[in-house]
Amino acid sequence: MDKISVIVPVYNVETYISKCLDSIACQSHTNLEVICIDDGSTDSSGLLCDAYAKKDARFKVFHKANGGQSSAYNLGLDYATGEYVGFVDSDDWIKPDMFETLYTTAKNKNASICVAGYYKETDEESIPMVNKKQIPDAMISTLDMLLYPLKRDDYMGFCGYAWNKLFSSALFTHKKLRYNNSIDYGGDVLLYTEAVLAADGFGFYVNRPLYHYYQRNESISKSEDIHVKMQILNAYKKVETLLIDNGYASYSFLARGFYCHHASVIAEMAVKTQNTEALIFAQREIKQHLDDYIKTNATYPEKLNRMNALLHESATGEAQNK
Repeated sequence: MDKISVIVPVYNVETYISKCLDSIACQSHTNLEVICIDDGSTDSSGLLCDAYAKKDARFKVFHKANGGQSSAYNLGLDYATGEYVGFVDSDDWIKPDMFETLYTTAKNKNASICVAGYYKETDEESIPMVNKKQIPDAMISTLDMLLYPLKRDDYMGFCGYAWNKLFSSALFTHKKLRYNNSIDYGGDVLLYTEAVLAADGFGFYVNRPLYHYYQRNESISKSEDIHVKMQILNAYKKVETLLIDNGYASYSFLARGFYCHHASVIAEMAVKTQNTEALIFAQREIKQHLDDYIKTNATYPEKLNRMNALLHESATGEAQNK
């Protein structure tokens, strides 16, 4: 049974961290090293991690000054010694057999990246994410591994995040992959794309929800900081470049479509906060990538109507006459 390094970035999650770490500690795949990176927490999160390390030798805790989620992931990767690497966000939790299932699949299928389904969790409900189109129970080509996250409406249960996946550690030791320290929001989308392109083997999808992705208001994905939200634009620009540079230029419009979507999120925030400069920027980016957005969302008229309405908004929230 090979060792799996599980990396958990931790920042001010004292309410959630115990549930997360409990779910890792009770995994049916017991050969784990759990690397908790306390990214300068100002609450008791770091102390709670220390308590796990004292009672379970598989847990290792490293405390650092706050540098962002990507820097925490990278420090964890520097310390990882397992043959496989998994990531769990500190406000989420996992099924008891998640890593056993992914590990067994990776070994049996000789897959460099294994992907599990997941639940979207809120305080009100637990929703299994379902793919509208079937993913075959077979090895997945590099192209499809790249495209499934970019066709989110069809493959909602796949996603381009790192946390519902198991990676061969060779991607981080031999290929030297790391998170981009300048991108916290959207950094895993970029890392995933780089990993797929660098993988020597193909991928595999386990059509079972094994990860619980909790949507809390304080998480980075819920941030209303426009500067934070702009990071993901940079991530998708880099994804677009990777597709072009690696022979997938004809599919790069999908990355530009996502870029346009996230520009629209910034536009909505700019209207809400009456930030004229940010709104002008976002509207300019929407216009530049609108054709790609239309191409990726032609069957969703409500999305196109929303995008058109945002192009006519002003920072005061009143429609412009254009």
